Amino acid sequence: MRPAMIGRVLAVTVALSTPVWPADAVEPAPWSVRMADSVMRRTPDPLRLDATEAPRWEYTPGLVLKAVVAVAERTGDERYWKYAQAYYDGMIGPDGSIKGGYALEDYNLDRVNPGKALFVLYERTKEPRYKAALARLRAQLREQPRTNEGGFWHKKRYPSQMWLDGLYMGAPFLAQYGRAFDEPAAVDDAVKQYVLMETHARDAKTGLLYHGWDESRAQKWADPATGRSPAFWGRAMGWYAMGLVDTLDFVPAGHPGRASLLAILKRLAAAVVAVQDAKSGVWWQVLDQPGRAGNYLEASASTMFTYALLKGSRLGYLDATYGAAGRRAYAGILNEFVEVTPEGTVNLNRVCQVAGLGGDPEKGERYRDGTYTYYVNEKIRANDPKGVGPFILASLEMEAAPSPARAQSGSR
Repeated sequence: MRPAMIGRVLAVTVALSTPVWPADAVEPAPWSVRMADSVMRRTPDPLRLDATEAPRWEYTPGLVLKAVVAVAERTGDERYWKYAQAYYDGMIGPDGSIKGGYALEDYNLDRVNPGKALFVLYERTKEPRYKAALARLRAQLREQPRTNEGGFWHKKRYPSQMWLDGLYMGAPFLAQYGRAFDEPAAVDDAVKQYVLMETHARDAKTGLLYHGWDESRAQKWADPATGRSPAFWGRAMGWYAMGLVDTLDFVPAGHPGRASLLAILKRLAAAVVAVQDAKSGVWWQVLDQPGRAGNYLEASASTMFTYALLKGSRLGYLDATYGAAGRRAYAGILNEFVEVTPEGTVNLNRVCQVAGLGGDPEKGERYRDGTYTYYVNEKIRANDPKGVGPFILASLEMEAAPSPARAQSGSR
């Protein structure tokens, strides 16, 4: 790490030692602030977010930093801006080149996600290298391999496959780029991705979406007739739901595809609320198998759906009943998953660490068959970024609600 970068990280680390609220305060800060502060306490150097070895340009730090930037916008607190900017300053070269393992030729949609926070940082700083990095990620999407109908492959190494995850990673970025840099075709392309994914992955009976679709039917996990994977994994649908409400931010009112996205969101919300756990208000790891042996209430899917329902209702994309479902879910998240240490650090428990589809056993990789048994046996951990980031975003939505529906800080 360059000396200048070390100095910046140290400065950020020192700044984080200042509490956000007085120790004798009557009421704690909002949950969004409390979790953002907890992230920074657990990982004072943002370059170490979700890093097992070297710092990584990856979707997980990008998800958390997008949420931290949203807290910065809400509070105006410079500490959050500095924390996010330290990551990007460490990852982006003067020419906009991206470090941390990024390679455009991998055509990996996951690696587009960290670019989302750059739109806000560029608008705030006018730093040329941020704009150049955004252009680099846009260049990847121009060349991203596609299905015959124009749907993005999730990664080059997963030929002919569209995954629900990829809709969150790439489409909101693409739509925002189109709005920010006057490229209407990018907005059109983003809309197309959702339409294609729903067309091929939606189950007509339940309205739920399968995790993946293989146009070629070559994968062992793909149904020979439909190309769909076998199960309804909660977080996969959570990614898709978050992506929809975020993409709608950048699709103009008069755009011919906006009505299609709104219709997809309404169908999705109805299906999601239909499988919301009646007792807890949250969601299961495999959505349509409540109480089945091995299944469990899972935090990342729950925070993602909560964010999408609350935001969708607040902006008028969904009616008020979905806002009520989101508020019930948020209360369930606090009850089921959130704990606060004696020192005031907020933990989010019971997050599925990772899940995917396929793999190459010849290279020593485990093959992920997408079955119920596969999903319920993946590792579970606390404070995984895939739950923490959406929890912050869902909390911001609760805090933006009218007074009776505001999140209650409490003293958990």
